[in-house]
Formats: sequence, structure tokens, C-alpha cells
Amino acid sequence: MTIHDLVLLQRRAFLAGPPLSVNERLDMLDGLRDAIRSRENAIYAALEQDLGKCAGEVYMTEIGMVLSEIRFAMRHLRGWAAPKKVHMPLAHFPASGWVLREPYGVTLIMSPWNYPFQLTLSPFVGALAAGNHCIIKPSAYSPATGQLIADLIADCFPMERAAVILGGREENQALLDERFDYIFFTGSKAVGQVVLQKAARYVTPVTLELGGKSPCIVDDSADIRLAARRIAFGKGLNAGQTCVAPDYLLVHEKVRNQLMQEICQCWQDFYGSDPLASPQWPRMVSHKHYDRVMDLMIGEQVYCGGVGDGIRIAPTLLYGVTWDSPIMQEEIFGPVLPVMTFREIDEVIQQVNSHEQPLALYLFTRRSAVEDAILNGIPFGGGCVNDTVIHLANPKLPFGGIGASGMGHYHGKYSFDTFTHEKTIVKKGFWLDLPVRYAPYTRGKWDLIRKIMR
Repeated sequence: MTIHDLVLLQRRAFLAGPPLSVNERLDMLDGLRDAIRSRENAIYAALEQDLGKCAGEVYMTEIGMVLSEIRFAMRHLRGWAAPKKVHMPLAHFPASGWVLREPYGVTLIMSPWNYPFQLTLSPFVGALAAGNHCIIKPSAYSPATGQLIADLIADCFPMERAAVILGGREENQALLDERFDYIFFTGSKAVGQVVLQKAARYVTPVTLELGGKSPCIVDDSADIRLAARRIAFGKGLNAGQTCVAPDYLLVHEKVRNQLMQEICQCWQDFYGSDPLASPQWPRMVSHKHYDRVMDLMIGEQVYCGGVGDGIRIAPTLLYGVTWDSPIMQEEIFGPVLPVMTFREIDEVIQQVNSHEQPLALYLFTRRSAVEDAILNGIPFGGGCVNDTVIHLANPKLPFGGIGASGMGHYHGKYSFDTFTHEKTIVKKGFWLDLPVRYAPYTRGKWDLIRKIMR
């Protein structure tokens, strides 16, 4: 079946009848959860093959997060999907009003390679909970996980409800040439711009989950040892191939040396003296990506790490970096953390705000004044105070970017809302029809309208 035929199949199915009932959606979510649990070992194997991830990291950042999304959606779906009554103003008397939640229709989810299981199925949970039909396009750079997802979806759903398209750029292009009712894209800014241009042809609403250079700010009041441990954790996940990983450090000059020493010690504690040989340390997704990250380090001063074996790069700290350094011109997306210093928090705000708005921001401080200045003075997608990365693991919190780091958000109810159209309904009674709203608008009518609507 061609991509065009698949889209038509799903559209006919969507238009053929009313949306799935809440009970039917709950049954599908339950079936998806059971299918994931039964394939746990296969998921471990696929992600080890694609990215060299160990089972512990896979469960924490991929399987567990998807199961958490499903559990949260199933617990709250009845309330989310229920019509919402609204108060009607006096000018509408007699009338009642409410909001109906309905699916958009045929949706497209395009997912990346770095968390290929979680970043594919988490938005799919929202699309399914909202009652949509869905075509899923995993990244070609994580083929083992893509095939696993294709088999899983085929076993759980008929093609007219949900289907997976595998392949590369040709398939991406063919999908974006089709008309969808909603597109959810996670990936790079460059491809996100293409998605937005293609969506404009049909005025299709879009969520873009992109990335950018997410700063990590450490002032001299922070608990440096604990800050180092949490920074080392956030940067080490998936070997830095995480859209919300700390991309660079802005650390107060008084504590720079201590922080760098502690971070390097943490990485040694986590992954051993030779992380390239550690089964806990993931690899770069491809040799091309490996070469790109290694090239960014050329000419920089290495505090620790800085070596690779052709596919893995040791966790690395760089110092003496400036805003003009090549590594500060693009998102690193690897296990390399440049370190810059500051003296006053005002200069941090000015420097960060002189660049694109980041997807995430992390701040380590004990000073409430510094916390207020950073959180209120810098626009960013989301983040943490005194930790890294964990803000995206709570389904009660929205996750998304701003500006160049993306548009729209998801997780938990926010996923349901993203894939839901809110239809406004006003119902009037026949027993009273006030003449004041009809022409001609005499002075008496005009005065009455002003009183009612003022």
C-alpha cells in the first residue's frame, strides 16, 4: 500500500463514523501497555543495537516513561474527554454553552533517533487518547527500534487506526506531501522548518519539538559536589544525545575549577576510568555524527575526556571556551560540555538572551534572588533549579520549546489537549427572543446593549 493510499484509508475510516468512545480508547491504551510489557527484552535489544544503551538507561528514559504516560492517560481520560460546561453571559439569555473535545482526525507523528522508542510512543499515547487515527514515521537512523515499533503497532491496531512507515528521506517527503489534520514533529530545527513549510500548504496545525543550546548556570552559592553529580548525570544520558542535555556551562569563576574536578570525578564514578569500554556508556548514533562532534573539539582545551574510539566519545569537559568558539555555534548533541565563567548574574542573563531561546535551562544556586532573576529574566522552554533533565519525566508538567527551540507542548493532559480540537457549542431556547439585538438600533436599544455588555 502506498503512503497516499494509507492516508486515504485512515481518512475514510475517520469520516465513516463517530470517534472512538472513551471505553474503546481505554481498551486500546491497555492493549498497547500490555504489548510494550511483553516486548521489554526486545526493546532492550533494539536500543542496544541502535545506540549501545544499557538496560537500566533504556527502562528509565524510554520504556518507563511511555508506560507512565499510558498509566496517567488511562487514569484521567474520562475527565479529559468529558464535555466542559461554561457560564453564559446575560446577553445570551436564555442559553447554555459547552466545549466538546473531539479528535483532529488523521495525524502524523515524526520522531527522532535519539530516544526512538519514547519520543515515538509518548506523543502517540496522546493522539490515541484523543481518538485520532495516526501514521507514525520513526527515524531511519534507529532502524532496529523503528522495526520493533512497526511490528508492535501492527500487532495492536488495524492499519486504518494506526500504522508505521519505515524509510528515509524519500518516505519523509512523501508523507509531508500528504494532507494531515495534525503533525507532531520531534527533531532538528532545520527539518522542523521544512515540516512547517509543508504544513502551511494545507494550513495544518503543527507541534515542533526541536532543541538548541541549553545553558547550565552554576553560581558560587550552589552545593558544588551535588551540582556536579546532577550535571554529569544529565550530560551523560545517551552520551549527550539528548535535546534537553546541558549544552554548556556558565559557572561563577570562584567555583569553576572545583566544579570541573567534581564533574570529571563523577563521570569516572559512573562509567569507570575507561568509559569507552564501559557497557554503561552509549555510543554515537553514526560515524558521521561521531566525526561532527569530534571536529567541534579541535583547537579547544580539554580538561578531561576528549578521546574517542571511532564510535564512542568519552565524556568531555572543555575550558577556555568563548562565545565565538566553533563548539558554541551549534547544538553539540554529544558528550562534550564547554565551560565558560561569569562574575555577575546580570551578564549571564544578557549573554543567554543574546542567542536563540533554549529548549531547557538549568540553574544551581541557593540564592532566591538569583533564582528569580534567571527564571524571570530568560525565556526558555522548561528546566530545573538544582537539577537537570528531570522536568520532562513528570506527566503533570508540559514539555515544549519556545522560539527556535519549538512550538507547542505535550506530556500527560497536554498531549491529549495537543491532539484535541475544542469545539464550542451554544444552545439557545425558543421560548424567548429579545428584540434588542436586531436592527434598527435605536437610541433605547443602543443604551440597553451598552448596559448589558459593559
